Amino acid sequence: MRQYFNYFLNGFLIVAPIALTIYILYASIRWLNNLFNFYDIPGLGLLLAIVAITVIGYVAKSFMVRPFLIITERLLHRTPLVSIIYSSLKDLFDAFVGDNQKFNCPVLVRINEEAHCYKMGFVTQDSMAAINQEALLAVYFPHSYNFSGELVLVPKDNVTYLELPSSEVMKFIVSGGVSRL
Repeated sequence: MRQYFNYFLNGFLIVAPIALTIYILYASIRWLNNLFNFYDIPGLGLLLAIVAITVIGYVAKSFMVRPFLIITERLLHRTPLVSIIYSSLKDLFDAFVGDNQKFNCPVLVRINEEAHCYKMGFVTQDSMAAINQEALLAVYFPHSYNFSGELVLVPKDNVTYLELPSSEVMKFIVSGGVSRL
């Protein structure tokens, strides 16, 4: 009976990630189709969304549209509740995808010298001079299997810069150390 249970677990570990990935893709495509009322043609909503986002990106690069985007962004930053949501989301997307990617400097931080305990993260600020702490730098530690993390100010002496691709380090951290570096 124990061997059958092991076979079940092995099969589950193979099927579950594949099934969840397919389900998430299916649900996303279905949601986009329902959003645009394309019930008859599966995937047309996804295609329309990709085309619309690409066109918006193209138009946004135009010098004629840029002033309107700046005015809109200023308005969003000044609106009380909207400001918090918009600025947080914009910073998050810019950190991963934008021209000013923030998670591009992976580091290994010594947390506890006696126990030889280390954590991997990303430097987000090289200097904390703004708060009169030049000996510190800001390191963001993403949580595993989550979109959250924590920001810790650490002494520069405790930081070792890693010569690894940021995407590989992020994948390693988010997977809880399961993926390979």
